[in-house]
Amino acid sequence: MTAPPPFEGVYPAMTTPFTEDESIDFEQLRANAKRLEAAGVDGLVPVGSTGESATLSHDEHVQVIEAVIDAVADIPVIAGTGSNNTQEALSLSRRAADAGADALLLISPYYNKPEQQGLLDHYRTIAAAIDLPQIVYNVPSRTGRNIEPDTAVALAEHENIQAFKAASGDLGQISEIIERTREMDVAILSGDDPLTVPMLSIGATGAISVVANVEPVRTCAMVGAALAGDFERARQLHHELGPLARALFVETNPIPVKEAMAMRGLGSPVLRSPLTRLSEHHRKHLKETLGALEPIDVETPVETTDR
Repeated sequence: MTAPPPFEGVYPAMTTPFTEDESIDFEQLRANAKRLEAAGVDGLVPVGSTGESATLSHDEHVQVIEAVIDAVADIPVIAGTGSNNTQEALSLSRRAADAGADALLLISPYYNKPEQQGLLDHYRTIAAAIDLPQIVYNVPSRTGRNIEPDTAVALAEHENIQAFKAASGDLGQISEIIERTREMDVAILSGDDPLTVPMLSIGATGAISVVANVEPVRTCAMVGAALAGDFERARQLHHELGPLARALFVETNPIPVKEAMAMRGLGSPVLRSPLTRLSEHHRKHLKETLGALEPIDVETPVETTDR
């Protein structure tokens, strides 16, 4: 296990590559992890929504975490261990901790739509039981329930809850959470690629990024520039990545990003049912978008500042 992460910089939300028979392609998974580490990312996030965790068995879930940990040399691995069942999330979190994960990413309970007190109870139960840094993940478009600012601030009081992945799309709400946690030891991370630079401009410290799977060097340069206060450079890279960020969300994530990675020779586009391949007209546009991205000339990763 590496040192606990400071939650600053770029953390790709990794895909889980499959073979044609929908088995996990561990060789490609390890290769992707090594490639991302070499590109300068600050950590890796396997088995989240982008990693198709909903269609992995619990054993597969742990196997993916172990494979990513085994592949990298010196960056933290943040395991997705969320569930809409508190006891299931607790079990997955324990298994991830036992496997050597450095931190946990916990999506808020989906489908059953708990009230805010239920969200508090859910996260506090896991934080009290698992002595690892934990990231609360708010993505109402997937869960059907928003984590309100009061709830986010209350959760940040627990020493093990050290970050908040914000994917609500509501910059006003995100700004409020940043304002109210400025004196607390908690990081706010972008969970929405098109909003990463706007969020960094108001105090976020990094991103859990889908785009970084495809363009890790450019994403690291963008986030690093913003953290260093060079927003002119950050905006330039933001606009360079904008068409790709939009193209990667024209259909349900991770459908487009797996297609993009296949186009780059980074694994097959196979997904597990009920997800399906990217539609032909979107595939054509994605290929054109990737083709328009010139290689970025960054000899070394951009260093970030202390938060």
